[in-house]
Amino acid sequence: MTKKVLSATFVSWLPFAIIIVIFSGLAYAVVQQNYRQGANDPQIQIAQDLATAISQGQPADQIVPAQGTTELAGTLSPFVMIYSATSTLTGSSALLDGKNPSFPTSVFDYVRVHGQWRQTWQPASNVREAVVVQSYTSGASSGFLVVGRSLKEIEIRENQTQRLSGLAGILALVLTFVVMLWTTNSAMKPKVIEEVTLDVKLTDTTPKPM
Repeated sequence: MTKKVLSATFVSWLPFAIIIVIFSGLAYAVVQQNYRQGANDPQIQIAQDLATAISQGQPADQIVPAQGTTELAGTLSPFVMIYSATSTLTGSSALLDGKNPSFPTSVFDYVRVHGQWRQTWQPASNVREAVVVQSYTSGASSGFLVVGRSLKEIEIRENQTQRLSGLAGILALVLTFVVMLWTTNSAMKPKVIEEVTLDVKLTDTTPKPM
């Protein structure tokens, strides 16, 4: 196999390689986003249910205690934090290193306009939470509900999906290159032309004299 064959194969294979890489990345992105957006669903339900309960008269301090009870780093369970309209923490079911975690209250400016905020919150290097922030109104008072849940299991699935999509992409790249290499080599292989020699025997058909 010559360098000419390899070069021709690479040129022909390159567009297919680019397409394979793009589609492998898109496949991972679609699945990853599905996992990540689905991680918000329980928090959305909890936040909306609690906002409805508070609007119907249930005191916010009856939903969660003033001091958290569960360490975020050690649980997959959802947590709830309640803030007043002045961004003051009034209740929390979450702890971070033995204290109520400090949530970035600048998010509340967005929630005041749009009603809800969904994002990833990382209060510590080993803690990542899928968080939904929902505004609530109870009579003349109002505030914000912060509902979150650990992304630990979601990130495990994302990593598995990344590995699988990467392996599938590599396998597709190798197989397409091998097939195109074989095709190109066959097309560029010198063809042997067989010379056929015809022995023609001439017979004298001239009539003999009588």
